[in-house]
Amino acid sequence: MSLLAPLRDLAIDDEIAAAIDTIADAESNNINALGYDQWGFRRETAKIYYSLGKLIFSYFRPQVHGIDNLPTGRMLVVPNHSGQLPFDAVSVSIACLLHGKPPRLVRAMAERWVPTLPFVNIAFSRSGVVLGDPINCRNLLEADQGILVFPEGVRGSGKTWWKRYQLAHFGRGFMRLALQTHSPIVPVGIVGAEESIISIADIKPLADALGIPYVPVPALLPLLGPLAFLPMPTRFHLYFGEPLEFDGPFDDEDEAVDAKVAVVQDAVAKLIKRGRKERTGWFD
Repeated sequence: MSLLAPLRDLAIDDEIAAAIDTIADAESNNINALGYDQWGFRRETAKIYYSLGKLIFSYFRPQVHGIDNLPTGRMLVVPNHSGQLPFDAVSVSIACLLHGKPPRLVRAMAERWVPTLPFVNIAFSRSGVVLGDPINCRNLLEADQGILVFPEGVRGSGKTWWKRYQLAHFGRGFMRLALQTHSPIVPVGIVGAEESIISIADIKPLADALGIPYVPVPALLPLLGPLAFLPMPTRFHLYFGEPLEFDGPFDDEDEAVDAKVAVVQDAVAKLIKRGRKERTGWFD
């Protein structure tokens, strides 16, 4: 272990380490003697993965707007989803950690198929990612944690070029959790991820055979071969809106919950529209 320590130290970004230490110290009552919390997050391991995340963040050079809208305590951060690979989730997480005042470590909700991936499941768990289960989410919110949830799910991340910036229907689960735990919802509009990997089709038979949600066909696949699956360095624009708060029973009729969900979806759509209007180009 001592032989690997210098390599580990080189892999950790100082800014990331300081932010995670700030959070972990504030939440020390949730962390056991071995450095883990009850959801599998481990501070020292997370520093390595978040340092890698910062490199991804830097690659897309996000412009962050409205980060001061993040409240303290429990919250649900709700962005649009796109880009084939979860670079948008990485970017929002790093923005909250490095630009939030105070730094916020948002717990991203993973699809149920993600924990089946070797190595990835452990990396995600140690970084604070948790299975998108209602009980997990409720417990985290009641512990005053921040949750990052994409209500579009894979329907959003796997969108083809023809459906870019068209929001897929938001599910109700996040709203029922917000109502149950009295948590504010921060809408986020992400612009730029749609263009990072342009998919023109989805090979569904192959996706089913591999047990994954989709297999995109990048627009540059015939020309660049496997390199077409690498993202282009488009600039991301992250727009954090003002927190939205809702009242009512969490087990209300679907129609009543849908009306509240529509308010959030409309807020995200407006932030996307603003971002597309304000940016000057894909790469700026």
